[in-house]
Amino acid sequence: MFDAVSLPETDQILRLMAIYAGDDRPLKVDLGVGVYRSPDGRTPVMAAVKQAEQRIWQNQNTKSYVGLAGDPAFHGAMRSLVLGDAVPVGRVAAAAAPGGTGAIRQILEMTKRLTPDAAVWLSDPTWPNHSSIARYLGLTIRTYRYYDAETGGLDRAGMMADLSAAAPGDLVLLHACCHNPTGVELSLQDWQAIGATLETTGAIPFIDMAYQGFGNSLEEDAAGTRLLAGMLPETLIAASCSKNFGLYRDRVGIAIAVTSGETAQGAAQAMLAYFNRQNYSFPPDHGARVVETILGDPILTDIWRTELRGMREGMNATRAAFAEALRVETGSDRFGFLGSHRGMFSLIGATPEQVDRLREEHAIYVVRDGRMNVAGLTPDAIPHVARAMAEVLI
Repeated sequence: MFDAVSLPETDQILRLMAIYAGDDRPLKVDLGVGVYRSPDGRTPVMAAVKQAEQRIWQNQNTKSYVGLAGDPAFHGAMRSLVLGDAVPVGRVAAAAAPGGTGAIRQILEMTKRLTPDAAVWLSDPTWPNHSSIARYLGLTIRTYRYYDAETGGLDRAGMMADLSAAAPGDLVLLHACCHNPTGVELSLQDWQAIGATLETTGAIPFIDMAYQGFGNSLEEDAAGTRLLAGMLPETLIAASCSKNFGLYRDRVGIAIAVTSGETAQGAAQAMLAYFNRQNYSFPPDHGARVVETILGDPILTDIWRTELRGMREGMNATRAAFAEALRVETGSDRFGFLGSHRGMFSLIGATPEQVDRLREEHAIYVVRDGRMNVAGLTPDAIPHVARAMAEVLI
């Protein structure tokens, strides 16, 4: 079977992780892998998660399956977190999935099955796995302009011009907040304009919500998603709990379909359960039950919200400190945009050759497209990274 196989291309982030692990230089800095790190360089287990797991351990008396679509209580908790009261409950179908990536895969596979001629519109740039999954499934990919490399901001005019060309039934993939890899946020006015365009074209928004709570607040980060869900007949959402609950290895995600009404909701619910059955039968439950436990208890919810706010404010403070360090090192505001971006990632405008120099000469690990994980910066590393970037990029 494997003698003549062509090996798939190795994921560049995984390749970078392997090189980093073998680097014995004491000042090495990992700004590539997409995980949150506290100021001391750890990816911590949140206190609310610890308490929820303790409660589950004490009270859980079975490990039996909970259903093809996962636990309805988890659906309800995530529906409230993501959508608030933007749409009636009777319009919403949902299914638990192994992480946000699993939810993306389920929605794209459902699209391939139900509307095989639909194109998937991706921002330029976007998270590489979006295009990888869509291409693997044989879906047509289109791109829309998003990032303005000259300003480090949004190419608003280009984005709106491109999205106006989407056809009825096409999916337009949007990042709910904390755009990966650029860090450039959409304003509520941008969301309103996108909604008006989709209303005209008949294209369907598909929102990747990987970082709710990492941008400005839980509510602000969901505002655009809620606006489109209430404005349009259909909205598809893939939400992840990896970042905001720190449940990376537990793979907690959910696919949500906001439909035109209860009849369509029933059909969407059946399809989501069907695709779970075909791909992995029953979704994992432990992490989902942790989330459900936290969101179902006001005390645990307050603990979690406080922790999440601390993580978010810490990242935003790191951004501000890093932008200031670069201003001092370069004598310019060339990198000032880093302070206004949100989430874990930004593009630093480095060529692949400059990225190689950062790694080889300064032990600073950045993805070759110039994406850096700001959450990987510790206070002690900021001066070193700022000096190196000023030397290599200026």
